[in-house]
Amino acid sequence: GNYRSALNDAIQAKKLKPTHLKAIIRGALCHLELKNFSEAIAWCEEGLQIDPKEKKLVEMRAKADKLKGKELEGTFLGAQTDFSAHCQGRAVLDTDLLSERNIKLVLEPSDEEEEVSGGLAEISLDGFHSDSATGAKVHLDADGNLNWPVLFLYPEHEQTDFTVSFHENSRFIDHLMVMFAELPPWDLEKKYLPNNLELYFEDEEREEMYEVNPEHTLLQVLQHERYFVKAGTPTVLVFAKRSPFSKKYFSGKKVHRL
Repeated sequence: GNYRSALNDAIQAKKLKPTHLKAIIRGALCHLELKNFSEAIAWCEEGLQIDPKEKKLVEMRAKADKLKGKELEGTFLGAQTDFSAHCQGRAVLDTDLLSERNIKLVLEPSDEEEEVSGGLAEISLDGFHSDSATGAKVHLDADGNLNWPVLFLYPEHEQTDFTVSFHENSRFIDHLMVMFAELPPWDLEKKYLPNNLELYFEDEEREEMYEVNPEHTLLQVLQHERYFVKAGTPTVLVFAKRSPFSKKYFSGKKVHRL
């Protein structure tokens, strides 16, 4: 029943032998019991690449998917209730609210993207996909401030974090301090510390990258002249500072640094 300790053992075992199926199964189970549903799904998928017919992994993958969906649904319903109570019938993505803040929104998917019902925002960056943002919507709080669903992508580890309600006047560093108060289980090299992270957003039209100041608020970033909110979900890429992966990732790309 000590799932955190067991998870650490599974991580170490997998580090020594990446194809250790028993360790992967145990790790997925621990994540499931700890309600880390996205992590459980990732571990299951890793194990299913080794053995696509492993019954335990198939069952856990389905269970984690179901529980994750219920968790998100409950959060989204709460956010929508707040919206209904305080917005007095204004549309969630009221163009007046956005224009007065100088926020640029991209609602229509591009020709290359698959249009999906239910507000699904599928993010694709160099083959890295995430559908964590399913169903979340920006909403207005009682004080007239916008709260956004924000997706954090970690390309080096193909992981994501999803914040359902990021207050527009909150700083990125404040969220990072909470998100990385404990090292994530996938950060075996212990590089992802709040003050050792670099944030970026991508200008897809120009195929350029812009570094984000962690001290800036979400609103400051959304107001950048080259930031376009895609499908109602702001997205930020997170890298460990001076990592070999980030150097390789940015190689050949135009990067606007602070």
